[in-house]
Amino acid sequence: MMRGMFSAISGLKVNQTMLDVTANDLSNVNTVGYKSARTTFQDSLSQLQRGAAGAGQGTGGSNALQIGLGVQLGSVDNLMQSGAPMTSGSPLDVFIQGGGWFRVASSTPPAVPTTDFRWTRAGNFTTNADGNLITSDGHYVIGRGATATADGRGGFTYAPNATDSYITIPPGSTDVAVGRDGGVTYVDRDPASPTRGQRVTAGYLAMGRFANEAGLQREGGSLWVESASSGGAVVDTAGVNGNGQTIGGMLEMSNVDLATQFTTMITAQRGFQANSRVISTADEMLQDLVNLKR
Repeated sequence: MMRGMFSAISGLKVNQTMLDVTANDLSNVNTVGYKSARTTFQDSLSQLQRGAAGAGQGTGGSNALQIGLGVQLGSVDNLMQSGAPMTSGSPLDVFIQGGGWFRVASSTPPAVPTTDFRWTRAGNFTTNADGNLITSDGHYVIGRGATATADGRGGFTYAPNATDSYITIPPGSTDVAVGRDGGVTYVDRDPASPTRGQRVTAGYLAMGRFANEAGLQREGGSLWVESASSGGAVVDTAGVNGNGQTIGGMLEMSNVDLATQFTTMITAQRGFQANSRVISTADEMLQDLVNLKR
């Protein structure tokens, strides 16, 4: 009876964890770029009452006799499928159509960081007072530089290069847009600039791909960091090396499925109730045993 109690207690604990994970997902149903999680269980140790026996003279053998000792948490898996796109109308909001993660960092211009990057699918970007492209919580977006080539008609064509750089939109510029290739462009309104009135590419959004995206670790604020399980990032621009295309004026919403989460919540609740009932039943049996003395 006591063995059953301890098994039921382990069931209470893991079902509580399952409910905790579900509650966190539901609370982030409207979080931009959020990735939901899934809880799995696995059985704990078993007590061996009798070992297995092979066939012998006059006997056909017998299976092992084991009694389980409860359940334990198997994993909390990150579900990395894309969330639904939502039109926002802001030119600096960016949706990734396909794979890839935006690369951001906490740094101080003009020095461009080479390590300690963060990764996110939340493309709700803005600019600071200096025109640098940043996330909503102040992390700098680290992109790739743009190489300008004269087109022979007084203008320039642009292409991404391999140099990591900040993406800076000069204050006063107009008609800011993000292309499908990750290029962040604007119309130059600086009277002293040789490109005044022309569309200029400030830089290209850089994105990373991972061998195991589910191995990334959450850091809060819709940010993720690399881990030994995820592997290192392969960085390139949009539409290159497996990266998806970028769409301006849209955001990726949370991938939380409400129907699935409510079903999971009911499952966790019923599992918790069932294990509670086991404890109550074991308690009644112990009470009956104590009462035998009377």
